[in-house]
This record gives sequence, structure tokens and C-alpha cells, in this order.
Amino acid sequence: MDVKVRYEMEFQVNSSPQLLYQYISTPSGLSEWFADNVNSRGEYFTFIWNDSEERARLTSKKSGEKVKFRWIDEKDKDTDFYFELRIIEDEITKDVSLMVIDFADEEEVEEAKLLWENQVADLKHVIGSV
Repeated sequence: MDVKVRYEMEFQVNSSPQLLYQYISTPSGLSEWFADNVNSRGEYFTFIWNDSEERARLTSKKSGEKVKFRWIDEKDKDTDFYFELRIIEDEITKDVSLMVIDFADEEEVEEAKLLWENQVADLKHVIGSV
């Protein structure tokens, strides 16, 4: 069995935390950059990419600061894996960055990081933070 490892990435984003939060916490915001389409029913989100569909449960959120989605299996049970998006604002400079925390198979971490880089580049483009 493959071992999934946790990794973190941080991206500088020229945006207000409030605007950025809308793009990481709502189905409409997430479907602009993260997936082809995102639907939600309460705390359950369905992420759709091409012919692939993954479900996750929004396990925690703090307005303007972070969201955490835990992947669920086909029996609607939580898995051990999640992804978290945190907005970090520097107290002094007011620079805003997006921290991504995710898991990938050990041999796929670099590929997963490239995918996040592309997705966050899409996010920056959508919010005009290029």
C-alpha cells in the first residue's frame, strides 16, 4: 500500500483576505479555479474534474482565514486525508498568502505540487492577482 505524505506550500496572493476567502470557501468560487464544477449540499462538497468526481466534507472553516475539506469514501465515511487552505496576512506588511496543506503518495508529491502551482496560478488570474 502506498504511503501518503503531508506537504505544505505557500503562495503570495495580491488580494484582500475577504475576497480570497470567497474563492476558497464557496462552490462558485472553487469552481472558478479548483475544479471544473463544485456542488455542495450542506457540509458535503462534490468536486468534478472532466470525468472524475470526488467528495469531501467541509470539516472546519473560519471566515476570512481557513477552510478544511476531508475526503470521504464511497460509503460517505471520512478518510484520513484532507486538504486545507489557510489565508495568512502579515501583520506589518499586510501581504497576503495562501497556505495549502495536502497529502499525496510519496512518489507523487512533486506532481501534486505542480498541480497546486497551476491551480493557484488560475486562482490568481481569476482574482486579478497576477
